[in-house]
Amino acid sequence: MKNLFVKIAAAGLLMLAPAIAEAAEGYSTANVNMRAGPSTRYPAVAVIPAGSSIEIRGCLSDVNWCDVEFYGGRGWVSGQYVQALYQQRRIYVGPQYYRPLGIPVIRFSVDNYWDRYYRNRDFYRDRDRWSRGPDYYYRDRDRDNRDRDRNNRDRDRDWRDRDGRDQDRDRDRNRDWRDHNRRDDRRDNDRRFFDCRPGDPSCDE
Repeated sequence: MKNLFVKIAAAGLLMLAPAIAEAAEGYSTANVNMRAGPSTRYPAVAVIPAGSSIEIRGCLSDVNWCDVEFYGGRGWVSGQYVQALYQQRRIYVGPQYYRPLGIPVIRFSVDNYWDRYYRNRDFYRDRDRWSRGPDYYYRDRDRDNRDRDRNNRDRDRDWRDRDGRDQDRDRDRNRDWRDHNRRDDRRDNDRRFFDCRPGDPSCDE
């Protein structure tokens, strides 16, 4: 029976081990942006002042970015701005120190992470585009900007063309009006000549 309790206790410790190792204490080495993803192209969600204490929740294995907690907020910071205490000295967080520091290796998913922490942020509505990666997001945004600029240019050209047509129509209308007035003047002169009779005083004018 005693051996059974020992085995159960050991199993419980093994189950608790991941929970114990789910965070490590760290420090920011500069005023650094905490971002919504592991890249400088993701939106900044806060600024961590130099020397501030942070909790390192996990880091990526392929790039040196870590998911950190600062004053209850969550975000990503590059490991080159994060130090942790290792063997009585501060070291910059890197993959070679993840295991000794008890930092778990994690993955990043925009959908899961943003659903959990950024539902009230403006950029959350674009999460479908961000989920393809920041490079895709900026490429799509630049394409949208180019399309909008092209549409604006086309609209401006249409306005100019319409203004030009309106001006041509006004010129034609003015020319027709002047021609009409000249015809009226000629008709009046012809009538005056025709109505003039010899001996009529008006013929002498």
